[in-house]
Amino acid sequence: MAGKSTEQLEYECASLLKEFGFSEYEAHTFVSLLRLGTGTAKDVATVSDVPRTRVYDAVDALHEAGLVDIQHSSPKRFTPVSRESTLRKLDIQRENTITELGELFHQLEPADRQPEEFGVWTVTDHEAVTSRLLEFIDDAEDELVYMTVDELLTAEHLDHLEAAEERGVDIYLAGISESVQAEIQERVPTVELFETLWAWSDEGAGSLLITDKRTALVSVLVDRDTTDGISETGIWGTGHRNSLVVVLRAIFTWRLRAFASESSE
Repeated sequence: MAGKSTEQLEYECASLLKEFGFSEYEAHTFVSLLRLGTGTAKDVATVSDVPRTRVYDAVDALHEAGLVDIQHSSPKRFTPVSRESTLRKLDIQRENTITELGELFHQLEPADRQPEEFGVWTVTDHEAVTSRLLEFIDDAEDELVYMTVDELLTAEHLDHLEAAEERGVDIYLAGISESVQAEIQERVPTVELFETLWAWSDEGAGSLLITDKRTALVSVLVDRDTTDGISETGIWGTGHRNSLVVVLRAIFTWRLRAFASESSE
């Protein structure tokens, strides 16, 4: 397969740099300087589509960001920092941005919400379902009932279950094989393993989660023979009077009571 052309590489580099907040001219000016090693505004304009008069503004911004050095000769000459230094600076910028955004998220006051949400929401894509499921596990304060299949239970899930256990959450788990059960009990010793009334792993079952008797999520696996990884879709609801929560809470409250009675005999 033929490699990418220089023009294509320049375009892709500039496009990614713009995701870090660079303007169109700044991104293309910097990419051009990386190719040139050092150059004047005329040199940059010659190898790029950046107008010569706009190169100076772009270089000033890049210089302020610590990515370009300026030699005050006549004409001025510009030299970019190394590729490695550029990547380090961008990585630090990314981390600082994420840290700042996290602090702002923490300070952001929630809008007034209705005490109950009656709708049932749909979530598609395996990563999106997993993200929502882990979010509900992290929000659990008292109890969580979790049914899943071996292929959906990862080390990340165990980390979140372990954290829930440390918070004092009562955890009830079903649907997985005995070998995986043993692994979970090593990581989360207080987990209660219970048996379902049906083979959960049959018919494309995915995960079922109920937390604090007010949040519920159910997912199914689709196209299990796909070569593109796990394909999953789910629904969720929240609120003590939410229809999905009410139905699943009733089923599993009864089942867990029966399980406790069977265990005590």
